[in-house]
Amino acid sequence: MSWASTRALTGGEKGLQRREPLWHRLHIDPWLMLLVLTLAAVAGFVLYSASSMSMAMMYRQGAAYAVGIAVMIVIAQFQPRFMQRWVPFAYIGAVILLIAVPLIGVEAKGAQRWLSIPGLMRFQPSEIMKLIMPMSVAWYLARRDLPPNFKYVCFSLLIIGLPVLLILKQPDLGTSLLIACSGLFALLLAGLRWRYILGAAVLLAPAATGMWFFVMHEYQKRRVLTFLNPESDPLGAGWNIIQSKAAIGSGGVLGKGWLQGTQSHLDFLPEGHTDFIIAALAEEFGMVGVCLLLVVYLLIVLRGLYIAQHAHDNFSKLLAGSVTLTFFVYVFVNIGMVSGLLPVVGVPLPLISYGGTSLVTLLAGFGILMSIHTHHKWMAQGR
Repeated sequence: MSWASTRALTGGEKGLQRREPLWHRLHIDPWLMLLVLTLAAVAGFVLYSASSMSMAMMYRQGAAYAVGIAVMIVIAQFQPRFMQRWVPFAYIGAVILLIAVPLIGVEAKGAQRWLSIPGLMRFQPSEIMKLIMPMSVAWYLARRDLPPNFKYVCFSLLIIGLPVLLILKQPDLGTSLLIACSGLFALLLAGLRWRYILGAAVLLAPAATGMWFFVMHEYQKRRVLTFLNPESDPLGAGWNIIQSKAAIGSGGVLGKGWLQGTQSHLDFLPEGHTDFIIAALAEEFGMVGVCLLLVVYLLIVLRGLYIAQHAHDNFSKLLAGSVTLTFFVYVFVNIGMVSGLLPVVGVPLPLISYGGTSLVTLLAGFGILMSIHTHHKWMAQGR
């Protein structure tokens, strides 16, 4: 091939790179971005109604979405190998923040879970750990022979157990269980042997008994008892579940219409803009609205699993898989809780419920998925 033709080919390649879509250059996965923006639009409609048309709450949630999407795009620019190098330092920093919570943390609603930066923000270190945990377990296991042997499993459980115990002390049973799941998913995806899984299942009953008598607080025990029989205390601990079921059932197939809900607008539905927001959605948009929302969630999970399957190294595979499955658990637990199939544990509906820290954390997780997928493509193209 002549020098002139080689130069022309090089110029053509540069032209193709210049014509490359903007989202490719920004390492954005267009399918994930489309699904996230769809949920943002749904959240706007539902939150406006569930908050009794509070524009102040809408502005705050919109600002949180803007920050979260910016964080997602920034994280997507970093290669997974870069993130992998910094995981141990991030884990140590997150544990230090959790230790600081009982020492200098801010108390709200009877629990001390927040740290406050004067004049700037208040945040929950446990939300940060939702991302750091799967990254830490994936970092540890990716450097070992898989499937992991007993020693590696024990050390992985130690990585998981320390933050979980610190969060239990806050107390925050729901978040601690979700963070434990995020680490255990990475361990399972690493090819955990069946004898370890069966051994854990055998230990589950005595572990649950020990948690009931020595770990769980009285209000947490009441939640479990209320889950088993909500009508035993209809005006007390059972109120939330009873009103939530009433809101879901009253929506029927097509719902009462936007802004026409009675349970949430007349303040019968507790926490209608946070933990129980899907009950408000079901009342106004009915079973059809809930099913359409579940389809969007399912597409996000399928996209995440696709990214995990096509990741180019063990760290990326374990991290993408655990982040995706943890997102699925958030959806499953919230909907199960609101519909009375699971005890109330205070888990918001992902990307729909009101709340800044949780929203930014979830979008940061999607930024990690985008980084894994888009940088894998770049590496495959030799860039």
